[in-house]
Parts: sequence; C-alpha cells; structure tokens
Amino acid sequence: MQNVTDRTRNPFGMRPDCRSFVPGYGDANADFHVVGDHPGVHGGVETGVPFTGEPWSPAFLSALIEAGLIAGLADGTAPDGTPTAGTEDEAAEPVRTARTYFSYLHMCASEGTPTEESYDDMERFFDAELRAIAAHVLLPVGARATKHVLEQYTARAWKTEIDMEALHATEILGSGWLVLPIKDPVEWVEGDGDRLVEALSELQSTDFRRESDLGRFIPGSDPYLVR
Repeated sequence: MQNVTDRTRNPFGMRPDCRSFVPGYGDANADFHVVGDHPGVHGGVETGVPFTGEPWSPAFLSALIEAGLIAGLADGTAPDGTPTAGTEDEAAEPVRTARTYFSYLHMCASEGTPTEESYDDMERFFDAELRAIAAHVLLPVGARATKHVLEQYTARAWKTEIDMEALHATEILGSGWLVLPIKDPVEWVEGDGDRLVEALSELQSTDFRRESDLGRFIPGSDPYLVR
C-alpha cells in the first residue's frame, strides 16, 4: 500500500502542541527514513526542513546525494557542481528528496534540550509517522536517535552506552526494518562521510527491501509485496 500525497513538507499534517516545530519532510513512500533528535541539535528551525541550516549540513547532505538517497539541493546541483534533473517547483525546496524521508524524535523547537516528559509526549507523533512511511531502512542520526530506534524497532536489548564510532554506517537487522546508524554529523572527522556513502551503496546493491510477491495466491495479475 502506498501513501497518496503530493506534499513534501509534513505530508500527514502533524500538529504538535508547540509554538514552533520542524515536521517530517520528503517522500511519503520512502525506502529510507533518516531519524534525527530535535531541531536544536539537527537544524531546520529557519528552513523548516530537518538537517538543514547547520555548518555541517552541506557535508551530511552531500553524502546522501552521493549515495543516491536524495536528488539534489535547492540550487539544483550535485556535490561536484554538476546540474541535477528536477522541476522548477522541486528546486524551490531546500532539499529535493528521492526515496528518502527526514523526521525527528522531537519535532518541536525549544530552548535547550527537551525534557524526558516532552520526549515521551512527542514520541506518539514520531512513531505514527514512522509506521505510516514504512521505509525499509531506518537511519538514526546521533546517539539519542540511535538508542531509541535500536530499543524500539529491533529485537535487541541495548543496555550499554551507545558507541556511535563503532555503530556508524554499520548495518543492523531490526524488527521489520534494517537499521544503519549514523554518527552525529557535528562530530564527523575525515573519512566518516566516505564510510557512510560506501555502506549505503553496498546496502543498495543487495535485496534490502527483502519483499516476497504473494500475488500468485490472489486473483488478478497485480503483485502483492510483503516483507
């Protein structure tokens, strides 16, 4: 089943009870779901688009472009400066997505770090959107998002401290998802972007969707794909 919407920004109309928030953004039928912490950490307060507007944003987004997860940036160029295809309307958006969705655990913009109670309250929005998107691969960014995804969407019990250096760009099998954690971009050093691109490229060379066509068991010729 696919989501039918032409909206890139907040396609499900999420409206949390806060003065300012950065909603989900991207392809509502994405294969890849990039999960951040909150706008104060991972940007978007000015642009309204997660992971934009920070000093590290160009390097992070360029890695996703090189790996084929997003189509380009607002100026219509790829990281090497070559033009990328797209319509005039697409170019108006800071990020032209393709197969990828961005959202936060805590979409509200707040002063400082949100409280644990606030994270708990906002989790219902995040979980509802994650399950609506139903991407095949979850890409949590940073320790908090990674810990949450591993605890909630894999069958593993993570009782030790999250080591993002070790987990960065490493594939983990989840409960219905593949999980590939990403080290917080503000902490990237030389080679971290290349490791991410290499891991995502290798992942896409495999049957990462892991779907079976059960259409042969039902009337008609349409495929019926299940995980």
